[in-house]
Amino acid sequence: MSGLDTVIGGKAGNPEQVKKCLAEAARLEKAGDRAAAVRELRTAHELSDDPSVTFQLAYMLDLLGEESEAVALYTDITNCRKPHINALVNLAVICEDRGELGRAERLLRQVVETDPNHARGRLFLKDVMASKDMQVETEASFIGPSSAILDTPVTDFELSVRARNCLKKMQIRTLGDLLKITEAELLSYKNFGEQSLVEIKAMLSQKGLRLGQNLEGGGRGGIRKDILDELKAIVPETTLNKPISSLELSVRARKALQLLNIASIGELASRTEAELMGVKNFGATSLHEIRERLAQHGLTLRQLS
Repeated sequence: MSGLDTVIGGKAGNPEQVKKCLAEAARLEKAGDRAAAVRELRTAHELSDDPSVTFQLAYMLDLLGEESEAVALYTDITNCRKPHINALVNLAVICEDRGELGRAERLLRQVVETDPNHARGRLFLKDVMASKDMQVETEASFIGPSSAILDTPVTDFELSVRARNCLKKMQIRTLGDLLKITEAELLSYKNFGEQSLVEIKAMLSQKGLRLGQNLEGGGRGGIRKDILDELKAIVPETTLNKPISSLELSVRARKALQLLNIASIGELASRTEAELMGVKNFGATSLHEIRERLAQHGLTLRQLS
């Protein structure tokens, strides 16, 4: 739930003052001054113990990045006989982002048990259950091939002419480049077929490697220089360096990007639709969401020619 609802209640000694604070907070939020809106909501909260007033204050603090205080307020109105449903959902989302999946699941199950038709609660519960299945290696435990091996030109390997030509056109020059690309992205390229894929996978397997290996968990994010140069010709580098969090994506979309170790807008714009669609639990809705967010910054996902 978002926005400021006009709610009055609780212990307010001066209900008209509470109403005035809430109305002013709503006006300030609409004007984009959230810090001022929080000040009005704090006043309303001091005058009223209505859970809806507490929720609005917690929600606005959450938007401003004051997560700890928001969690404390959300907790206050969920640890009671009749917990605030939307506070349960918002608190669960924060818990998931913190990696507290068990607590997030308990909160969301409480939501759907109370209101089986709560669409947002049911959706986020599915996200949390999917997140519990995602096992992402940490960088500390990742052991990758040496730099010397990664820099080996793909022309040094016995590949067919078709496979070589496709890799050349895709600007995949080294073994390291191959480890940063997925099966889906290779197959999405014109004239690249199953036989070439089998051929390349067999070659990598002989060396104990696999496609997309450096995109998983421990793999470091980044953009190839040639792709970065193309993106810098479209938008300023400051835009490319903005963190993914600035796009305000849904939980499901964020989790998919975490699996690909995508940390910035530029890294996202350097990936293809096929690559994103190859991630578990990533669907058309998330793809549409990412397209829209990138378009707001004058960017698109990379297209293979």
